[in-house]
Amino acid sequence: MKVIKRDGRVVEYDRNKILTAIKKANAEVERYDKLTDDKIESIVGSIENIQRDTIHVEAIQDMIEQKIMAEGKFVLAKTYIIYRYTRELVRKANTTDDSIMSLIKNSNKDVMEENSNKNAYIASTQRDLIAGEVSKDLTKRLLLPENIVKAHEEGAIHFHDMDYFVQTIFNCCLINIKDMFENGTVMNGKLIESPKSFQVACTVMTQIISAVASSQYGGQSVDIRHLGKYLRYSREKYRAKYEEQYGGKMDPYIINQLISDRVKDELRSGVQTIQYQINTLMTTNGQSPFVTLFMYLDDNDEYVEENAMIIEEILKQRLEGIKNEKGVYVTPAFPKLIYVLDENNCLKGGKYDYITKLAVKCSAKRLYPDYISAKKMRENYEGNVFSCMGCRSFLSPWKDENGNYKFEGRFNQGVVSINLPQIGILAQGNMEMFWQILEDRLSLAFEALMCRHRALEGTLSDVSPIHWQYGAIARLKKGEPIDKLLHGGYSTISLGYIGLYEVTKLMTGVSHTDPKGTEFALKVMNRLRNATDTWKEETGIAFGLYGTPAESLCYRFARIDKQRFGEIKDVTDKGYYTNSYHVDVREKIDAFSKFTFESQFQNISSGGAISYIEIPNMRNNLTALEDIVKFIYDNIQYAEFNTKSDYCHVCGFDGEIKINENLEWECPQCGNKDHSKMNVTRRTCGYLGENFWNVGKTKEINARVLHI
Repeated sequence: MKVIKRDGRVVEYDRNKILTAIKKANAEVERYDKLTDDKIESIVGSIENIQRDTIHVEAIQDMIEQKIMAEGKFVLAKTYIIYRYTRELVRKANTTDDSIMSLIKNSNKDVMEENSNKNAYIASTQRDLIAGEVSKDLTKRLLLPENIVKAHEEGAIHFHDMDYFVQTIFNCCLINIKDMFENGTVMNGKLIESPKSFQVACTVMTQIISAVASSQYGGQSVDIRHLGKYLRYSREKYRAKYEEQYGGKMDPYIINQLISDRVKDELRSGVQTIQYQINTLMTTNGQSPFVTLFMYLDDNDEYVEENAMIIEEILKQRLEGIKNEKGVYVTPAFPKLIYVLDENNCLKGGKYDYITKLAVKCSAKRLYPDYISAKKMRENYEGNVFSCMGCRSFLSPWKDENGNYKFEGRFNQGVVSINLPQIGILAQGNMEMFWQILEDRLSLAFEALMCRHRALEGTLSDVSPIHWQYGAIARLKKGEPIDKLLHGGYSTISLGYIGLYEVTKLMTGVSHTDPKGTEFALKVMNRLRNATDTWKEETGIAFGLYGTPAESLCYRFARIDKQRFGEIKDVTDKGYYTNSYHVDVREKIDAFSKFTFESQFQNISSGGAISYIEIPNMRNNLTALEDIVKFIYDNIQYAEFNTKSDYCHVCGFDGEIKINENLEWECPQCGNKDHSKMNVTRRTCGYLGENFWNVGKTKEINARVLHI
């Protein structure tokens, strides 16, 4: 028999620990309140006779209390309860030692691998992670209600970013870069005036990104449309200079050529500044800024021609990549790119189709950009087109006092996610029970989300001047509370969900792609959406339903449920749950069908939705990839590609990486064996979980899968 500890670890059953606990309590009571050794042995034997594969430590202790009371030894039962409570206090007094020491020793994989923009081996990041472990401890013991903590530990819900909850900071945002450019900003007590050129605007933008990232825990997005104005400033500056110097002395064509060359040079340098600054700057959290660049060619923008030049240059530089320490061009993790498809660039004869073709070429090689369909987005968001936040959550439409829609300068207060498969496991196929448990879990999630909201109430603008006083979010006065930005729908707060496929399988016996399963899945999704809409009406807070792109959470929920409920076919046996509404990766489905199917869930999950397809190496078949991009524009709001080709980040090798004779992944070009520096795609050898492969059934090896 295995015992599940409070922290989720599974250990061998040890009867001596039970005997010791009972005997310690037995020794503290009077003779007539004691149990005989035979009775104590009988109690322990009764636990062992239940013949279960696993049992939770709390269940064992509950059984002991019941058995003692059944013997009429109520004083002893009370003493044992006090002993149990005292032990709980000791555990709660300091719960961080092991987690902190494991971080220092580089063995705490759950924390170290949770964020792709954190190098957990360097001192500055470890300092932030250590502070995060202390924050988790304080949050669990002092700040959150016990029922919320218990639900989080048992995997019923996930209280995201608990490592930052002790501070009054929020999740993610859309930076109001337009306001900060036009009206200036302040960083570190120094005034930054409005830029007068493109190069300066790019530098200021990266400094803003770094400052913003240091005072929030989630991602941020920047609309690069606001750079077009400053590229025109640079052109006008060069025109004035050359016409003053050479006007009337030189052919106007040559002057225009000189101006064009200087603008192109500055454009190239400015975009390079953005790319290299974001990838080399370190925030005060010891990490690269989690930032997304939003690229939208809006025909109504007076600077659309300049923005076309900027987007083209961004894609060219992303296609080339960034040199690593070996001098090899590799794919940088940031900035993430989102490219908007509209009538003028959706590969149907539009003016900017040439840029979309470049984006497709980039996707085939470098995994980015993601794609947003302006057509579908307008259908879902009251005619608006705007970026998701860095964490891929979307704001809900909101109008200012003049009736104008506003998206930039808004933010997300935080996220709590529901474990849908666990509800299906507990319901055991009983529909009435399923809906009842779902209602209980929704109430629990609402309570947890309100904890996030209330924690931000009363926060003063002084905690992050760059956000609240100097334009990234607002321009509040010093000492002014941010409360008005938490209410009325200005900011959002998100209900996430994991495992629609698995819960459908549990409750209907079929995938949610089967018509029978689809009907059930849509009922579940609509109930979740109805809950967030109801909460919004009741509180005035903009709750959103968020298709959580949290890969680590897919594994955490599955791991917890496997420990609690054992191996369940097509559910816990995979080692992961399927993210949000996605089709399970093992299902045979073509790209067009997958996008068509998943699009029906995106408009329900309006607080955040993304769909992806896995593709083979498409660099020699760009026409096929272009066909998919055309399809995206007409059929789905937000989509991305995951390539199935292997890639070595040390030497840039692009081909099949194989296992050597020592059962290690080894790059055939440079001999790199560090699996953290390569993409290795899923093989047919039998994938076992997040970090493990079984090669020829001979040996399990630890091989990190970066992109699957």
